[in-house]
Amino acid sequence: MIPTISATALSRRYRDQIALDDVSLTVEPGTVTGLLGRNGAGKTTLMRIITGLEFPTAGDLRVFGEVPAENDPVLRRMVFVREEQAYPDLRVEHVIRVASWFYPNWSEDLAQQLMSDFALPPKRRIKRLSRGMRSAVGIVIGLAARAELTLFDEPYAGLDAVARQLFYDRLLAEFTERPRTIVLSTHLIDEVADLLEHVVMLDRGRVVLDAPADDVRGTAMTVSGAATAVEEFVAGRTVWHRQRLGSRASVTIADALDPAEQAKARALNLSLEPLSLQQLLVHAAGHSAEEKVSA
Repeated sequence: MIPTISATALSRRYRDQIALDDVSLTVEPGTVTGLLGRNGAGKTTLMRIITGLEFPTAGDLRVFGEVPAENDPVLRRMVFVREEQAYPDLRVEHVIRVASWFYPNWSEDLAQQLMSDFALPPKRRIKRLSRGMRSAVGIVIGLAARAELTLFDEPYAGLDAVARQLFYDRLLAEFTERPRTIVLSTHLIDEVADLLEHVVMLDRGRVVLDAPADDVRGTAMTVSGAATAVEEFVAGRTVWHRQRLGSRASVTIADALDPAEQAKARALNLSLEPLSLQQLLVHAAGHSAEEKVSA
């Protein structure tokens, strides 16, 4: 099966900045992939190359097996919703109508339902909408397009927690009813963790993690307890972080623990706490930075 997205040794350099550095990854059809990382990690640049808005400096990127730039048949199979998306200053209903012309799988029923869900005023002009309402317009277009490849780049600027949860619920319902490939770029990682089947983490333009979400969850651990017991247990393991307070210590390790190792930890009266995806990003990015400095 041809991957929806495949990148090989992809780089994007500007005059004084490296936005992407030797990025290789694959996004399989019919999956929800989280493109995770801090602001400035390279997420938007990667999405712009995927959607043909930029050219890579080096390497190769394919969408549906083809180069996307200036390739209308490929571009018509995707929808890209960006943070702070710009729209013509039309009424909301007219923006939605114009959007419907560009997507062959458009669902008008879904668009109207989503407009109601987000309480969008159809007669109001775009420039008079709040920041959150403009984000909701993008979400309506992104979901109602029902494109084979749907990309959301931090789509919820200005949305409150209730509206963001509404977006996640509608996204999951749509994916369940009509599976497609969804790439969701975000730095609100723990909010979307349960939606993701695959995670790609970028830091400083590099891939620091690329794995199925289920393989990632519960891998890295924080081991806490008596300092001597903690150090005995973590000896020989990959350590991301150490913290000590008196006779107590807390150490974050990157290694997964099998049942026997977990039993050993309990025998040593140690506490094991799996890292969340958000915590994992923080530690993986920090470890990546240390490697880059020492390289």
